[in-house]
Amino acid sequence: MPIYVQIREQVLRAIGAGVVRPGEKMPTMRQVAVALRVDLNTVRHAYDALARIGAITIQPARGTFVSERPPPTDATVDAKRIDDLALRTIAATRASGLEPQDIAYRILAIAKQQDDET
Repeated sequence: MPIYVQIREQVLRAIGAGVVRPGEKMPTMRQVAVALRVDLNTVRHAYDALARIGAITIQPARGTFVSERPPPTDATVDAKRIDDLALRTIAATRASGLEPQDIAYRILAIAKQQDDET
């Protein structure tokens, strides 16, 4: 898997797990590149991908922040993004020797728990 995809997925997991909260400032691209010992352009590619899907906002001269809420998109785009995420999750689940249905039930339980906490 390309490094920029790994960075993108790690950031998405951190946002989903609540490790980084909406509105929170992200590390600079340079900080991430130095910490991970990767090329700055690789991190820029990951940040740009995250910005395109609405997970983060890049504000010149201010920094990069976790989006408060992803921007609304049309149903076709949402369906494609959901299908893409579902297919990647199913593949990762099967590669780990787990059943996709078990992961789906766990996702629902975790989402309910997070909703109850807020």
